[in-house]
Amino acid sequence: MNAKKVSTTKVEKSAADSGIFLFRKENYILMLLGIVIISIGFVLMSGSEDIFNNTKLTVAPIVVVIGFIVEIFAIMYRPNNRAE
Repeated sequence: MNAKKVSTTKVEKSAADSGIFLFRKENYILMLLGIVIISIGFVLMSGSEDIFNNTKLTVAPIVVVIGFIVEIFAIMYRPNNRAE
């Protein structure tokens, strides 16, 4: 019977174990900006008087969608690697 050698490979540490953050400061600033834009859109949408107002029907949803686009960009944005 031949015993096969089991080769062990070096297991890489995850980002959480190595102390490397997934997002940088720029990402968090963009995320905060997206949350503010979304909040402004929902404030524009709120209210009980004149529910057929142009601001509530068109402007506010567009502002909310722009906020979500900023959030997606903030998550996907990868700044250039700098020597740290």
